Amino acid sequence: MYGLEFVGDEDRFAALEAGVAAATGVDRVAPGLAVADAVDPDRVRGLAYTRRALDLLGRADADPQSARAVVEAASVERDGTVAVRARVLRDSADVPVSTSEVERECGSALVARGFDVDLDDPDHTLRVLFAGDTCLVGWVVAESLRDFSTRRPTDRPFFQPGSMAPMDARAYANLAGAGPGTRVLDPMCGTGGVLIEAGLVGGDVVGNDAQSKMVSGARENLGHYLDGTAGPSTPASGDPGGTVVDDPGGFDVIRGDATRLALRGDAVDGVVFDAPYGRQSKIARHSLDDLVSDALAEAARVAPRGVLIADRSWREAAVDAGWRVTESFERRVHRSLVRHVHVLDRS
Repeated sequence: MYGLEFVGDEDRFAALEAGVAAATGVDRVAPGLAVADAVDPDRVRGLAYTRRALDLLGRADADPQSARAVVEAASVERDGTVAVRARVLRDSADVPVSTSEVERECGSALVARGFDVDLDDPDHTLRVLFAGDTCLVGWVVAESLRDFSTRRPTDRPFFQPGSMAPMDARAYANLAGAGPGTRVLDPMCGTGGVLIEAGLVGGDVVGNDAQSKMVSGARENLGHYLDGTAGPSTPASGDPGGTVVDDPGGFDVIRGDATRLALRGDAVDGVVFDAPYGRQSKIARHSLDDLVSDALAEAARVAPRGVLIADRSWREAAVDAGWRVTESFERRVHRSLVRHVHVLDRS
């Protein structure tokens, strides 16, 4: 059994991303925490809304002595030095938890079992996580790469206002199935932000846009990040460095109409796109309703799964286009924008 430590407070969204991209049998057990039957450590590195995966020793009540009892009772088959790190994610217990006491108690239990402690560079890190009345205790087996700040939209070679934050783009790419051996399409790719993230987790990516300016700009951005010209990322202090995969995916960008894609049926494994917002009542020669509805139908022709992000619900249009809406989310970006996320499976 494994534990997952989420980022932020959108647990249902985080659990779905983890379940699609990196884990099986995900079950939320407390605010910010979940358990899973299995995890792929390499894929965990590419998650946006999961911080760490743990090989669980056990689950306990939210107090230091219960956490220590888990460590004392567990079968521990590891060699090398250890460190204990405790964290309270969301504290709703009657008595506040002292993380220093937890680290001291669990550390002494490990020392009693013959382990040496190394707080600076341990071979193994024991994570003790508290949320509400629940405590998960486990060894860290994977951490996600928290380098999104190195790809701010304003720092890209080609920038346009309104670009999506890289962390969200990564999550949507993962929900669309991006990863090694897959091909993902964004039929309204704009500056290429979602495709950058899909490529960085190993997927081959295809971009399409009606504007030649966007096509050339997206191609420049993708080349910068996926061909290696961006150089190594510099993650925040304390975060794991390196790249998600050794070989980012290949890319292509074409100019075309999202309602009439120059692709054969089932040409890609997943489609993900951020629809134009309602204030843009006319887009090229299409009305917004016709554009999104027809793009959804065309997406269903070329891919078995999809993710649509918009400023309103397009559930009815998605169903009419042949999709089944398996999950939907309303995610607040700021006071005047709520993103509606539709996770789609071809019915």
